[in-house]
Amino acid sequence: MMTAMKIAALQMVSSTRVADNLQRAERLIAEAAAAGARLVALPEYFCFMGRADRDKLEIAEEPGRGPIQEALAAAARTHRVWVVGGTLPLKSGEADRVLNANGVWSPDGLLAARYDKIHLFRYDNGRERYDEGRVLRAGEIPVALDVDGWRVGLSVCYDLRFPELYRALMDPPCDLLCVPSAFTYTTGRAHWELLLRARAIENQCYVIAPAQGGTHENGRRTWGHSLVVDPWGDVLGVREEGDGVVLAEIGRERIDDVRRQLPALEHRRRFSRTAAP
Repeated sequence: MMTAMKIAALQMVSSTRVADNLQRAERLIAEAAAAGARLVALPEYFCFMGRADRDKLEIAEEPGRGPIQEALAAAARTHRVWVVGGTLPLKSGEADRVLNANGVWSPDGLLAARYDKIHLFRYDNGRERYDEGRVLRAGEIPVALDVDGWRVGLSVCYDLRFPELYRALMDPPCDLLCVPSAFTYTTGRAHWELLLRARAIENQCYVIAPAQGGTHENGRRTWGHSLVVDPWGDVLGVREEGDGVVLAEIGRERIDDVRRQLPALEHRRRFSRTAAP
């Protein structure tokens, strides 16, 4: 079991061209691996930021095969790293909806786990409108996996606003939570770092949050600020905008110290009902 591990959040400003995005992702993975990262994480929709929501349907792959999945497997195998593959659209069995899938590939290039985004973003402030449910089918099952002896919980972007998902991942407790994202500039400026630090603090574990960060070809602006947070809520590294790597070392001793000094996870109470007024 590794007592320390270097991890890397990879920030991108993805385009409408899958092939270009795959090349950029490969370069970032290679850079992070050369710097000593054992686990690298790409942002949500690293492979494609379309001009319209329905564009996702055109590039959706069958689970287990397709150029995007093959590129992620090859990168993991070539660089001998764990690759948290952001998200990509997978066919769901419904003609007009896809899954927003977060796969994790092991250093031998095999798919180790897959999580399908459960919470689908909807937002309307009168100027910006988003409704992922128009083209996405929601996932149903929380997913965690073992990465070199570290328990890693998976989530995606809007999931961040639902602490009950992360509580479900904490039985047994995770050491690291992954949150690949494409937060809007508006919501990110208001809530991004606050929510990530809260999830780290309440679950007393590390959080890695690779993000889309900048102005895209389709006109959308994403918040960026990819970061890594420690179990006390301290930010270990951040990149505000543009493609790049946020490298940090995580240590089991830090987790143990925080949980020993403030044993909040031991103090949890589970409630099945509330009292009537």
